[in-house]
Amino acid sequence: MITIQQIQERSIALRDNRTFEMLVVGVIILSALLIGAKTYPIPSAVTQIILWLDVGITFLFLFEIIVRFIAEPNKKRFFHNGWNVFDTLVVVVSLIPIDNSDMALVGRLVRVFRVLRMVSIIPELRTLLNSLVRALPQLGYVVLLMFIIFYIYAAVGATFFAEINPVLWGDISISLLTLFRVMTFEDWTDVMYETMAVYPLSWSYYLTFIFFTAFAFLNMVIGIVVNVLEDEHAKERAEKAEEDGSATLNELRDEIQELKALIINLKK
Repeated sequence: MITIQQIQERSIALRDNRTFEMLVVGVIILSALLIGAKTYPIPSAVTQIILWLDVGITFLFLFEIIVRFIAEPNKKRFFHNGWNVFDTLVVVVSLIPIDNSDMALVGRLVRVFRVLRMVSIIPELRTLLNSLVRALPQLGYVVLLMFIIFYIYAAVGATFFAEINPVLWGDISISLLTLFRVMTFEDWTDVMYETMAVYPLSWSYYLTFIFFTAFAFLNMVIGIVVNVLEDEHAKERAEKAEEDGSATLNELRDEIQELKALIINLKK
């Protein structure tokens, strides 16, 4: 008779098995390929095969979620993890037969989001995403400062260049779009040479704007993300060291208990 403890131990072993993890990653990639295949005109027979494969993938995801839930020592904390909640919602919605109903679009969108399960499966991707989320508050101030620079330059551009080319500089909103084109280096020299024909020194307007946005602010964003990523790695190393220390301490306690029991038996 298999006990609950044995089921949990087997679930933990399966969850931590590298082959099983790679199998789930491969199925996620297959799911993404099937989503792409549905966008092409394909024969009805192939469509039926894709539908059956999609059902199989959904049930495999359900099995994987159940394994992770059983392997969790504290079941109440399983849904405290946002990724576990996301994975469960995606799988549950995928199980609902809504392909031939008014909610078919929702079902297709949910299947698209199944590709994001790659992030919840691979720890390195989770670390990258967590670092990006943690960097958002700091990035917000950089984005705000960038918007101020954009707005100032757009106002100047609309004031001086509107008569030269109303399509690019007609008002401040259009000027903002033009400056975004300049910042991404999309044929920005054509825009610059057009205004230089009237204002020969207007090159300084574009070069200073590119320096502030494409160089200075971009490096600031990269620096913030890298700094947060290093903090995240340091945090993971500290947690791992703490877990290893706890495991070593538990082993020492077990050995002490065994020695005590042995001494007691010898005295008897």
